[in-house]
Amino acid sequence: MLAVNYLCCIIVIMKLESDGLIVSIRPFGERDAVLRIFTEMHGVLSGMLRGAGIAKTKPLVGQVGAVVWNARLDSQLGVFHFEAQKNLALSAMIDSSKLAFMNSVFSLIETLLPEREAYPDLYASTVRVLGDINHDTYLQWELDLLRNLGYALDLSKCSGCGAKDNLIYLSPRTGRAVCADCGAPYMDKLFKLPINLQTTMRFLESACRGLDVAVPNFRIFL
Repeated sequence: MLAVNYLCCIIVIMKLESDGLIVSIRPFGERDAVLRIFTEMHGVLSGMLRGAGIAKTKPLVGQVGAVVWNARLDSQLGVFHFEAQKNLALSAMIDSSKLAFMNSVFSLIETLLPEREAYPDLYASTVRVLGDINHDTYLQWELDLLRNLGYALDLSKCSGCGAKDNLIYLSPRTGRAVCADCGAPYMDKLFKLPINLQTTMRFLESACRGLDVAVPNFRIFL
């Protein structure tokens, strides 16, 4: 009896459950697919979805739903069970600019977020932006992403003198605002405010360099 109990202990299957958003799908053979799903409780998970290639209702990038991930060992790829609830990508499919922003969201998540590290605030921000994606909401999402990666931008006061007025620069080193007077000697080395996609791109480049990965093409071509 003890031997049976011991055997049961060593084959216990790991199981993770959460709501999640499909960010990439890659075919695996004719029947299956490898998915990456950004989950609310466990961050990015990778796993196999059996029968995805032959299912009547195929999984789609942009779908949110209930996710169950199982594996026998922590190092294994694992297997998904996914119950789709809503497709957040539908509105972007008929608008090229929205589609470009959406693809950038998915590619940055896949490139920059480590697996199995929870980012519940960023997950909520991602679901929210996909519901109404445009230039302004996408820019705010990138700022949320950078903050979660450790690049929190502070525009509340000048990093040099503490002034709260006439803030026209941003330090690429500290991510903090700089007023006109303090920034004058270094204006050729500072970013101009207000923040735009060119500004956030510079910080994304830094984040990618730190991981020794390339900035995704979907982001480069925005």
